[in-house]
Amino acid sequence: MGDLTYTWPFYAAALFGYLLGSIPFGLVLTKLAGLGDIRKVGSGNIGATNVLRTGSKKLAAVTLLLDGAKGAVALLIAGQWGPDMAVLAAAGAMLGHCFPVWLKFNGGKGVATALGILIAIAWPVGLLACATWLAVAALFRYSSLAALAALALAPVYAWYLADPQRMQLALFIAFLVWLRHKTNIVRLLRGQESRISFSKKS
Repeated sequence: MGDLTYTWPFYAAALFGYLLGSIPFGLVLTKLAGLGDIRKVGSGNIGATNVLRTGSKKLAAVTLLLDGAKGAVALLIAGQWGPDMAVLAAAGAMLGHCFPVWLKFNGGKGVATALGILIAIAWPVGLLACATWLAVAALFRYSSLAALAALALAPVYAWYLADPQRMQLALFIAFLVWLRHKTNIVRLLRGQESRISFSKKS
C-alpha cells in the first residue's frame, strides 16, 4: 500500500465521496426557497429534521431524499471499481456531510446519508435500519433517539445479513452519527430534547 501508483485510486474514491457528501442540500434548498439560512433556525443543523422546522414538509422531504441519495450515489459510482472503492467513497460521503469544508467543517448529523448508504450497500440492512428509525420515532417521537437506535443496530444487522467489510462500514457510520448527536444525547438524558412535531403546515 506504500506505492502511490497503487493507492491513488483509493484516495480518489474517498475524496470523491467526501466532495459529493459535502453538498449541503438543506442549506441550499432553504435559501433557494427564500427561507433564509437554515443554520439560524431551530437546532442550526442543515439536515431534514431542522428543515422541517421551517414549516415546509415538502422541502424537508426533498432534503431527506437528496442527503440520502448523495451517499448512495457516491457508493454506487465508486463501487464499479470494486467493494473497497465503494466502502471508501461511502465513508468519505459520511465525513463530507458531517464535516464539509465549505461550512468550516460544521455540517449535518449524517442520518439520511447513513441510511442511503446502508440501503445501497446492503438493502436488507438499510431497510431494517429505516424500520427501526420509524418504530422508535413513532413510539417516542424523538428523531435523535430514533437515529441513535437505528444506527446502533445497523452493524448488528450487517453482521447477520451482510459481511465483515460492510459491518465495519456500518460501525464507522454509527460512530459518526453518535458523535454528531452528542448534544442530543445530553438533552435526551436531561429530558430536554424536543419531540417530532408535524403541526406546521407546508
